[in-house]
Amino acid sequence: MWLLAVSLPLLPVIVVLVTHYRDALAAFCRNLVLHIAAFPWRMPKACVRSTHNFIFVTCTHGNPESVLEAFHLYARTHPALSLGPSKGEILDEVVRQVAPSRVLELGTHCGYSSVRILRLLPPGGRLLTVERDPVTAEAGEEVILVAGFKHSQFQLLTCPSADAIVHLRTHLGAGLLELVLMDHDVGQYLSDLQALEREELLAPGCVLLFNNAHPPAADTLLGYVGSRPERYAIRQQDHSLLELQCPLLAAPVPLQPS
Repeated sequence: MWLLAVSLPLLPVIVVLVTHYRDALAAFCRNLVLHIAAFPWRMPKACVRSTHNFIFVTCTHGNPESVLEAFHLYARTHPALSLGPSKGEILDEVVRQVAPSRVLELGTHCGYSSVRILRLLPPGGRLLTVERDPVTAEAGEEVILVAGFKHSQFQLLTCPSADAIVHLRTHLGAGLLELVLMDHDVGQYLSDLQALEREELLAPGCVLLFNNAHPPAADTLLGYVGSRPERYAIRQQDHSLLELQCPLLAAPVPLQPS
């Protein structure tokens, strides 16, 4: 009751302020809505479901290019965390050049980059993609399947990237990774790279792509690879997409003094 008594005398002032600044207030509200929409990780499950549903309704099932077009159409009004067309073209070029038989993707999201990779793999090529969130993993897998790919061509592991890397050998068999795409948590890029090194999973000449690898978030990663020119050649760093390549031959082990 006391709040009402205090507010009533201020009502004319509020009306004048709202009337005078209505355009600025409307612009602020619009910007706030756009700001929230531009950060889909605030409500990841809702965003994943809406993206998934849009792709299913819009695309031609069994057509990877139609699935990618549906992603691009959706992204016009709903910014997403996928690579997008610009970085996607760089990814396409790398896949064409490397022609990998084994690919590791950390961060499936809704399956956008998975579809881009799978449609360009050579016969017998296989993708291992890792997503820790079960809802996102389920949606991403369904998108990959609706694009026309079969489980014989890819495997989705629902677990943290660190757990997946430790057990990756059981899924790879005797093969090694010829292409790695990291598009998950930038803070885990370095530890996951070091885990791949410890497990000796990188083939000679393996190409590694790191999305959003820019300072300051990726400072430790950039410092690590920059201090090891004998192990990693930086081939490209455009659009915040870092591309490294392992040497074609293993670096010689320095002789120990007798």
